[in-house]
Amino acid sequence: MPNEARPATAATMYHANITAIGTYRPEKVLTNADLEALVETTDEWIVQRTGIRERRIARPDEFTSDLCAAAVRDMVGRYAVEVADVDYIIACTATPDYPFPGVSARLQHALGIAKAGAVDVNATCAGFVYGLQLANALVASGMYRKVLVAAGDTLSKITDYTDRTTCILFGDGAGAVLVERGPEASFLAFNADSDGSGGKHVYRAGLAAAMDGVELEGNGCFVQNGREVYKWAVSTVPNGMAELAASAGLTLADIDWFAPHSANLRMIESICERSGVPLAKTLYSLEYSGNTSSATIPLSLDAAVKDGRLAAGQTLLLYGFGGGLVQAGALMKWNPLAPLRE
Repeated sequence: MPNEARPATAATMYHANITAIGTYRPEKVLTNADLEALVETTDEWIVQRTGIRERRIARPDEFTSDLCAAAVRDMVGRYAVEVADVDYIIACTATPDYPFPGVSARLQHALGIAKAGAVDVNATCAGFVYGLQLANALVASGMYRKVLVAAGDTLSKITDYTDRTTCILFGDGAGAVLVERGPEASFLAFNADSDGSGGKHVYRAGLAAAMDGVELEGNGCFVQNGREVYKWAVSTVPNGMAELAASAGLTLADIDWFAPHSANLRMIESICERSGVPLAKTLYSLEYSGNTSSATIPLSLDAAVKDGRLAAGQTLLLYGFGGGLVQAGALMKWNPLAPLRE
């Protein structure tokens, strides 16, 4: 029965499993050639510095909840699962349709879920991994049986297309997974960290006009000091990855696939070089989707599922990082329990 809560005691600990995955990208394609007509840039310059060739852009009447709902419908269409009996919805996004109501509540309505808890998580580009951590806790504790985690962003709606340092990066997309009780735990270990002093390096201005004495810019658009964010990520993420693996009694050499936030290919290459994880064992979605914030990791995973690279039983290290500054990792076994539909 949906929303049937149980006390979280040692006697009622359960295994939490990812049972299915789905994704969605809008139809409109924004190529590097298109950007050449908007700002002073070239396809060669963009590819050399970011690895991005294309991005997907939401329609003017298409918002984050629409993208997330489409990702859920993709999941239901491919896997033998249903969402009508979901107990709890976690929507991971930094670009909600409205300040409130939340994307999670809009999903409950759009998907026709009769009764479910609903909460939005804004951990920017680490949102999906934070959402998985929360879903695991809700299911493993016995509080809920079935949690829907949807991660999506429409960064094109907060991008300044006169700023060539940011507009070349961002696209729109969404991914969704079901986390349910099962016979074995998908998740082996988690970690999370934050450094709020770096918030001024990547932000979107809101009610406050300044942050830690620094006047905010952007007029509601995305603002980023790419150099500072790059330095933070490549200096902290590799250590976090190693510590996460060690907490499960593993080394990074034991990992079959590394799925980092797809911010920028040069950043990923630096993280791989410093961590010792080969780029050949790394999943990323940026080349034809751009940086889609919370959606980059599920887009990477689903692409690898579809082309056969990601197989049942393999060990994955997911690692999100971004505005906050925040980061979060998840070490897991990939073994979706739901069969594909015939």
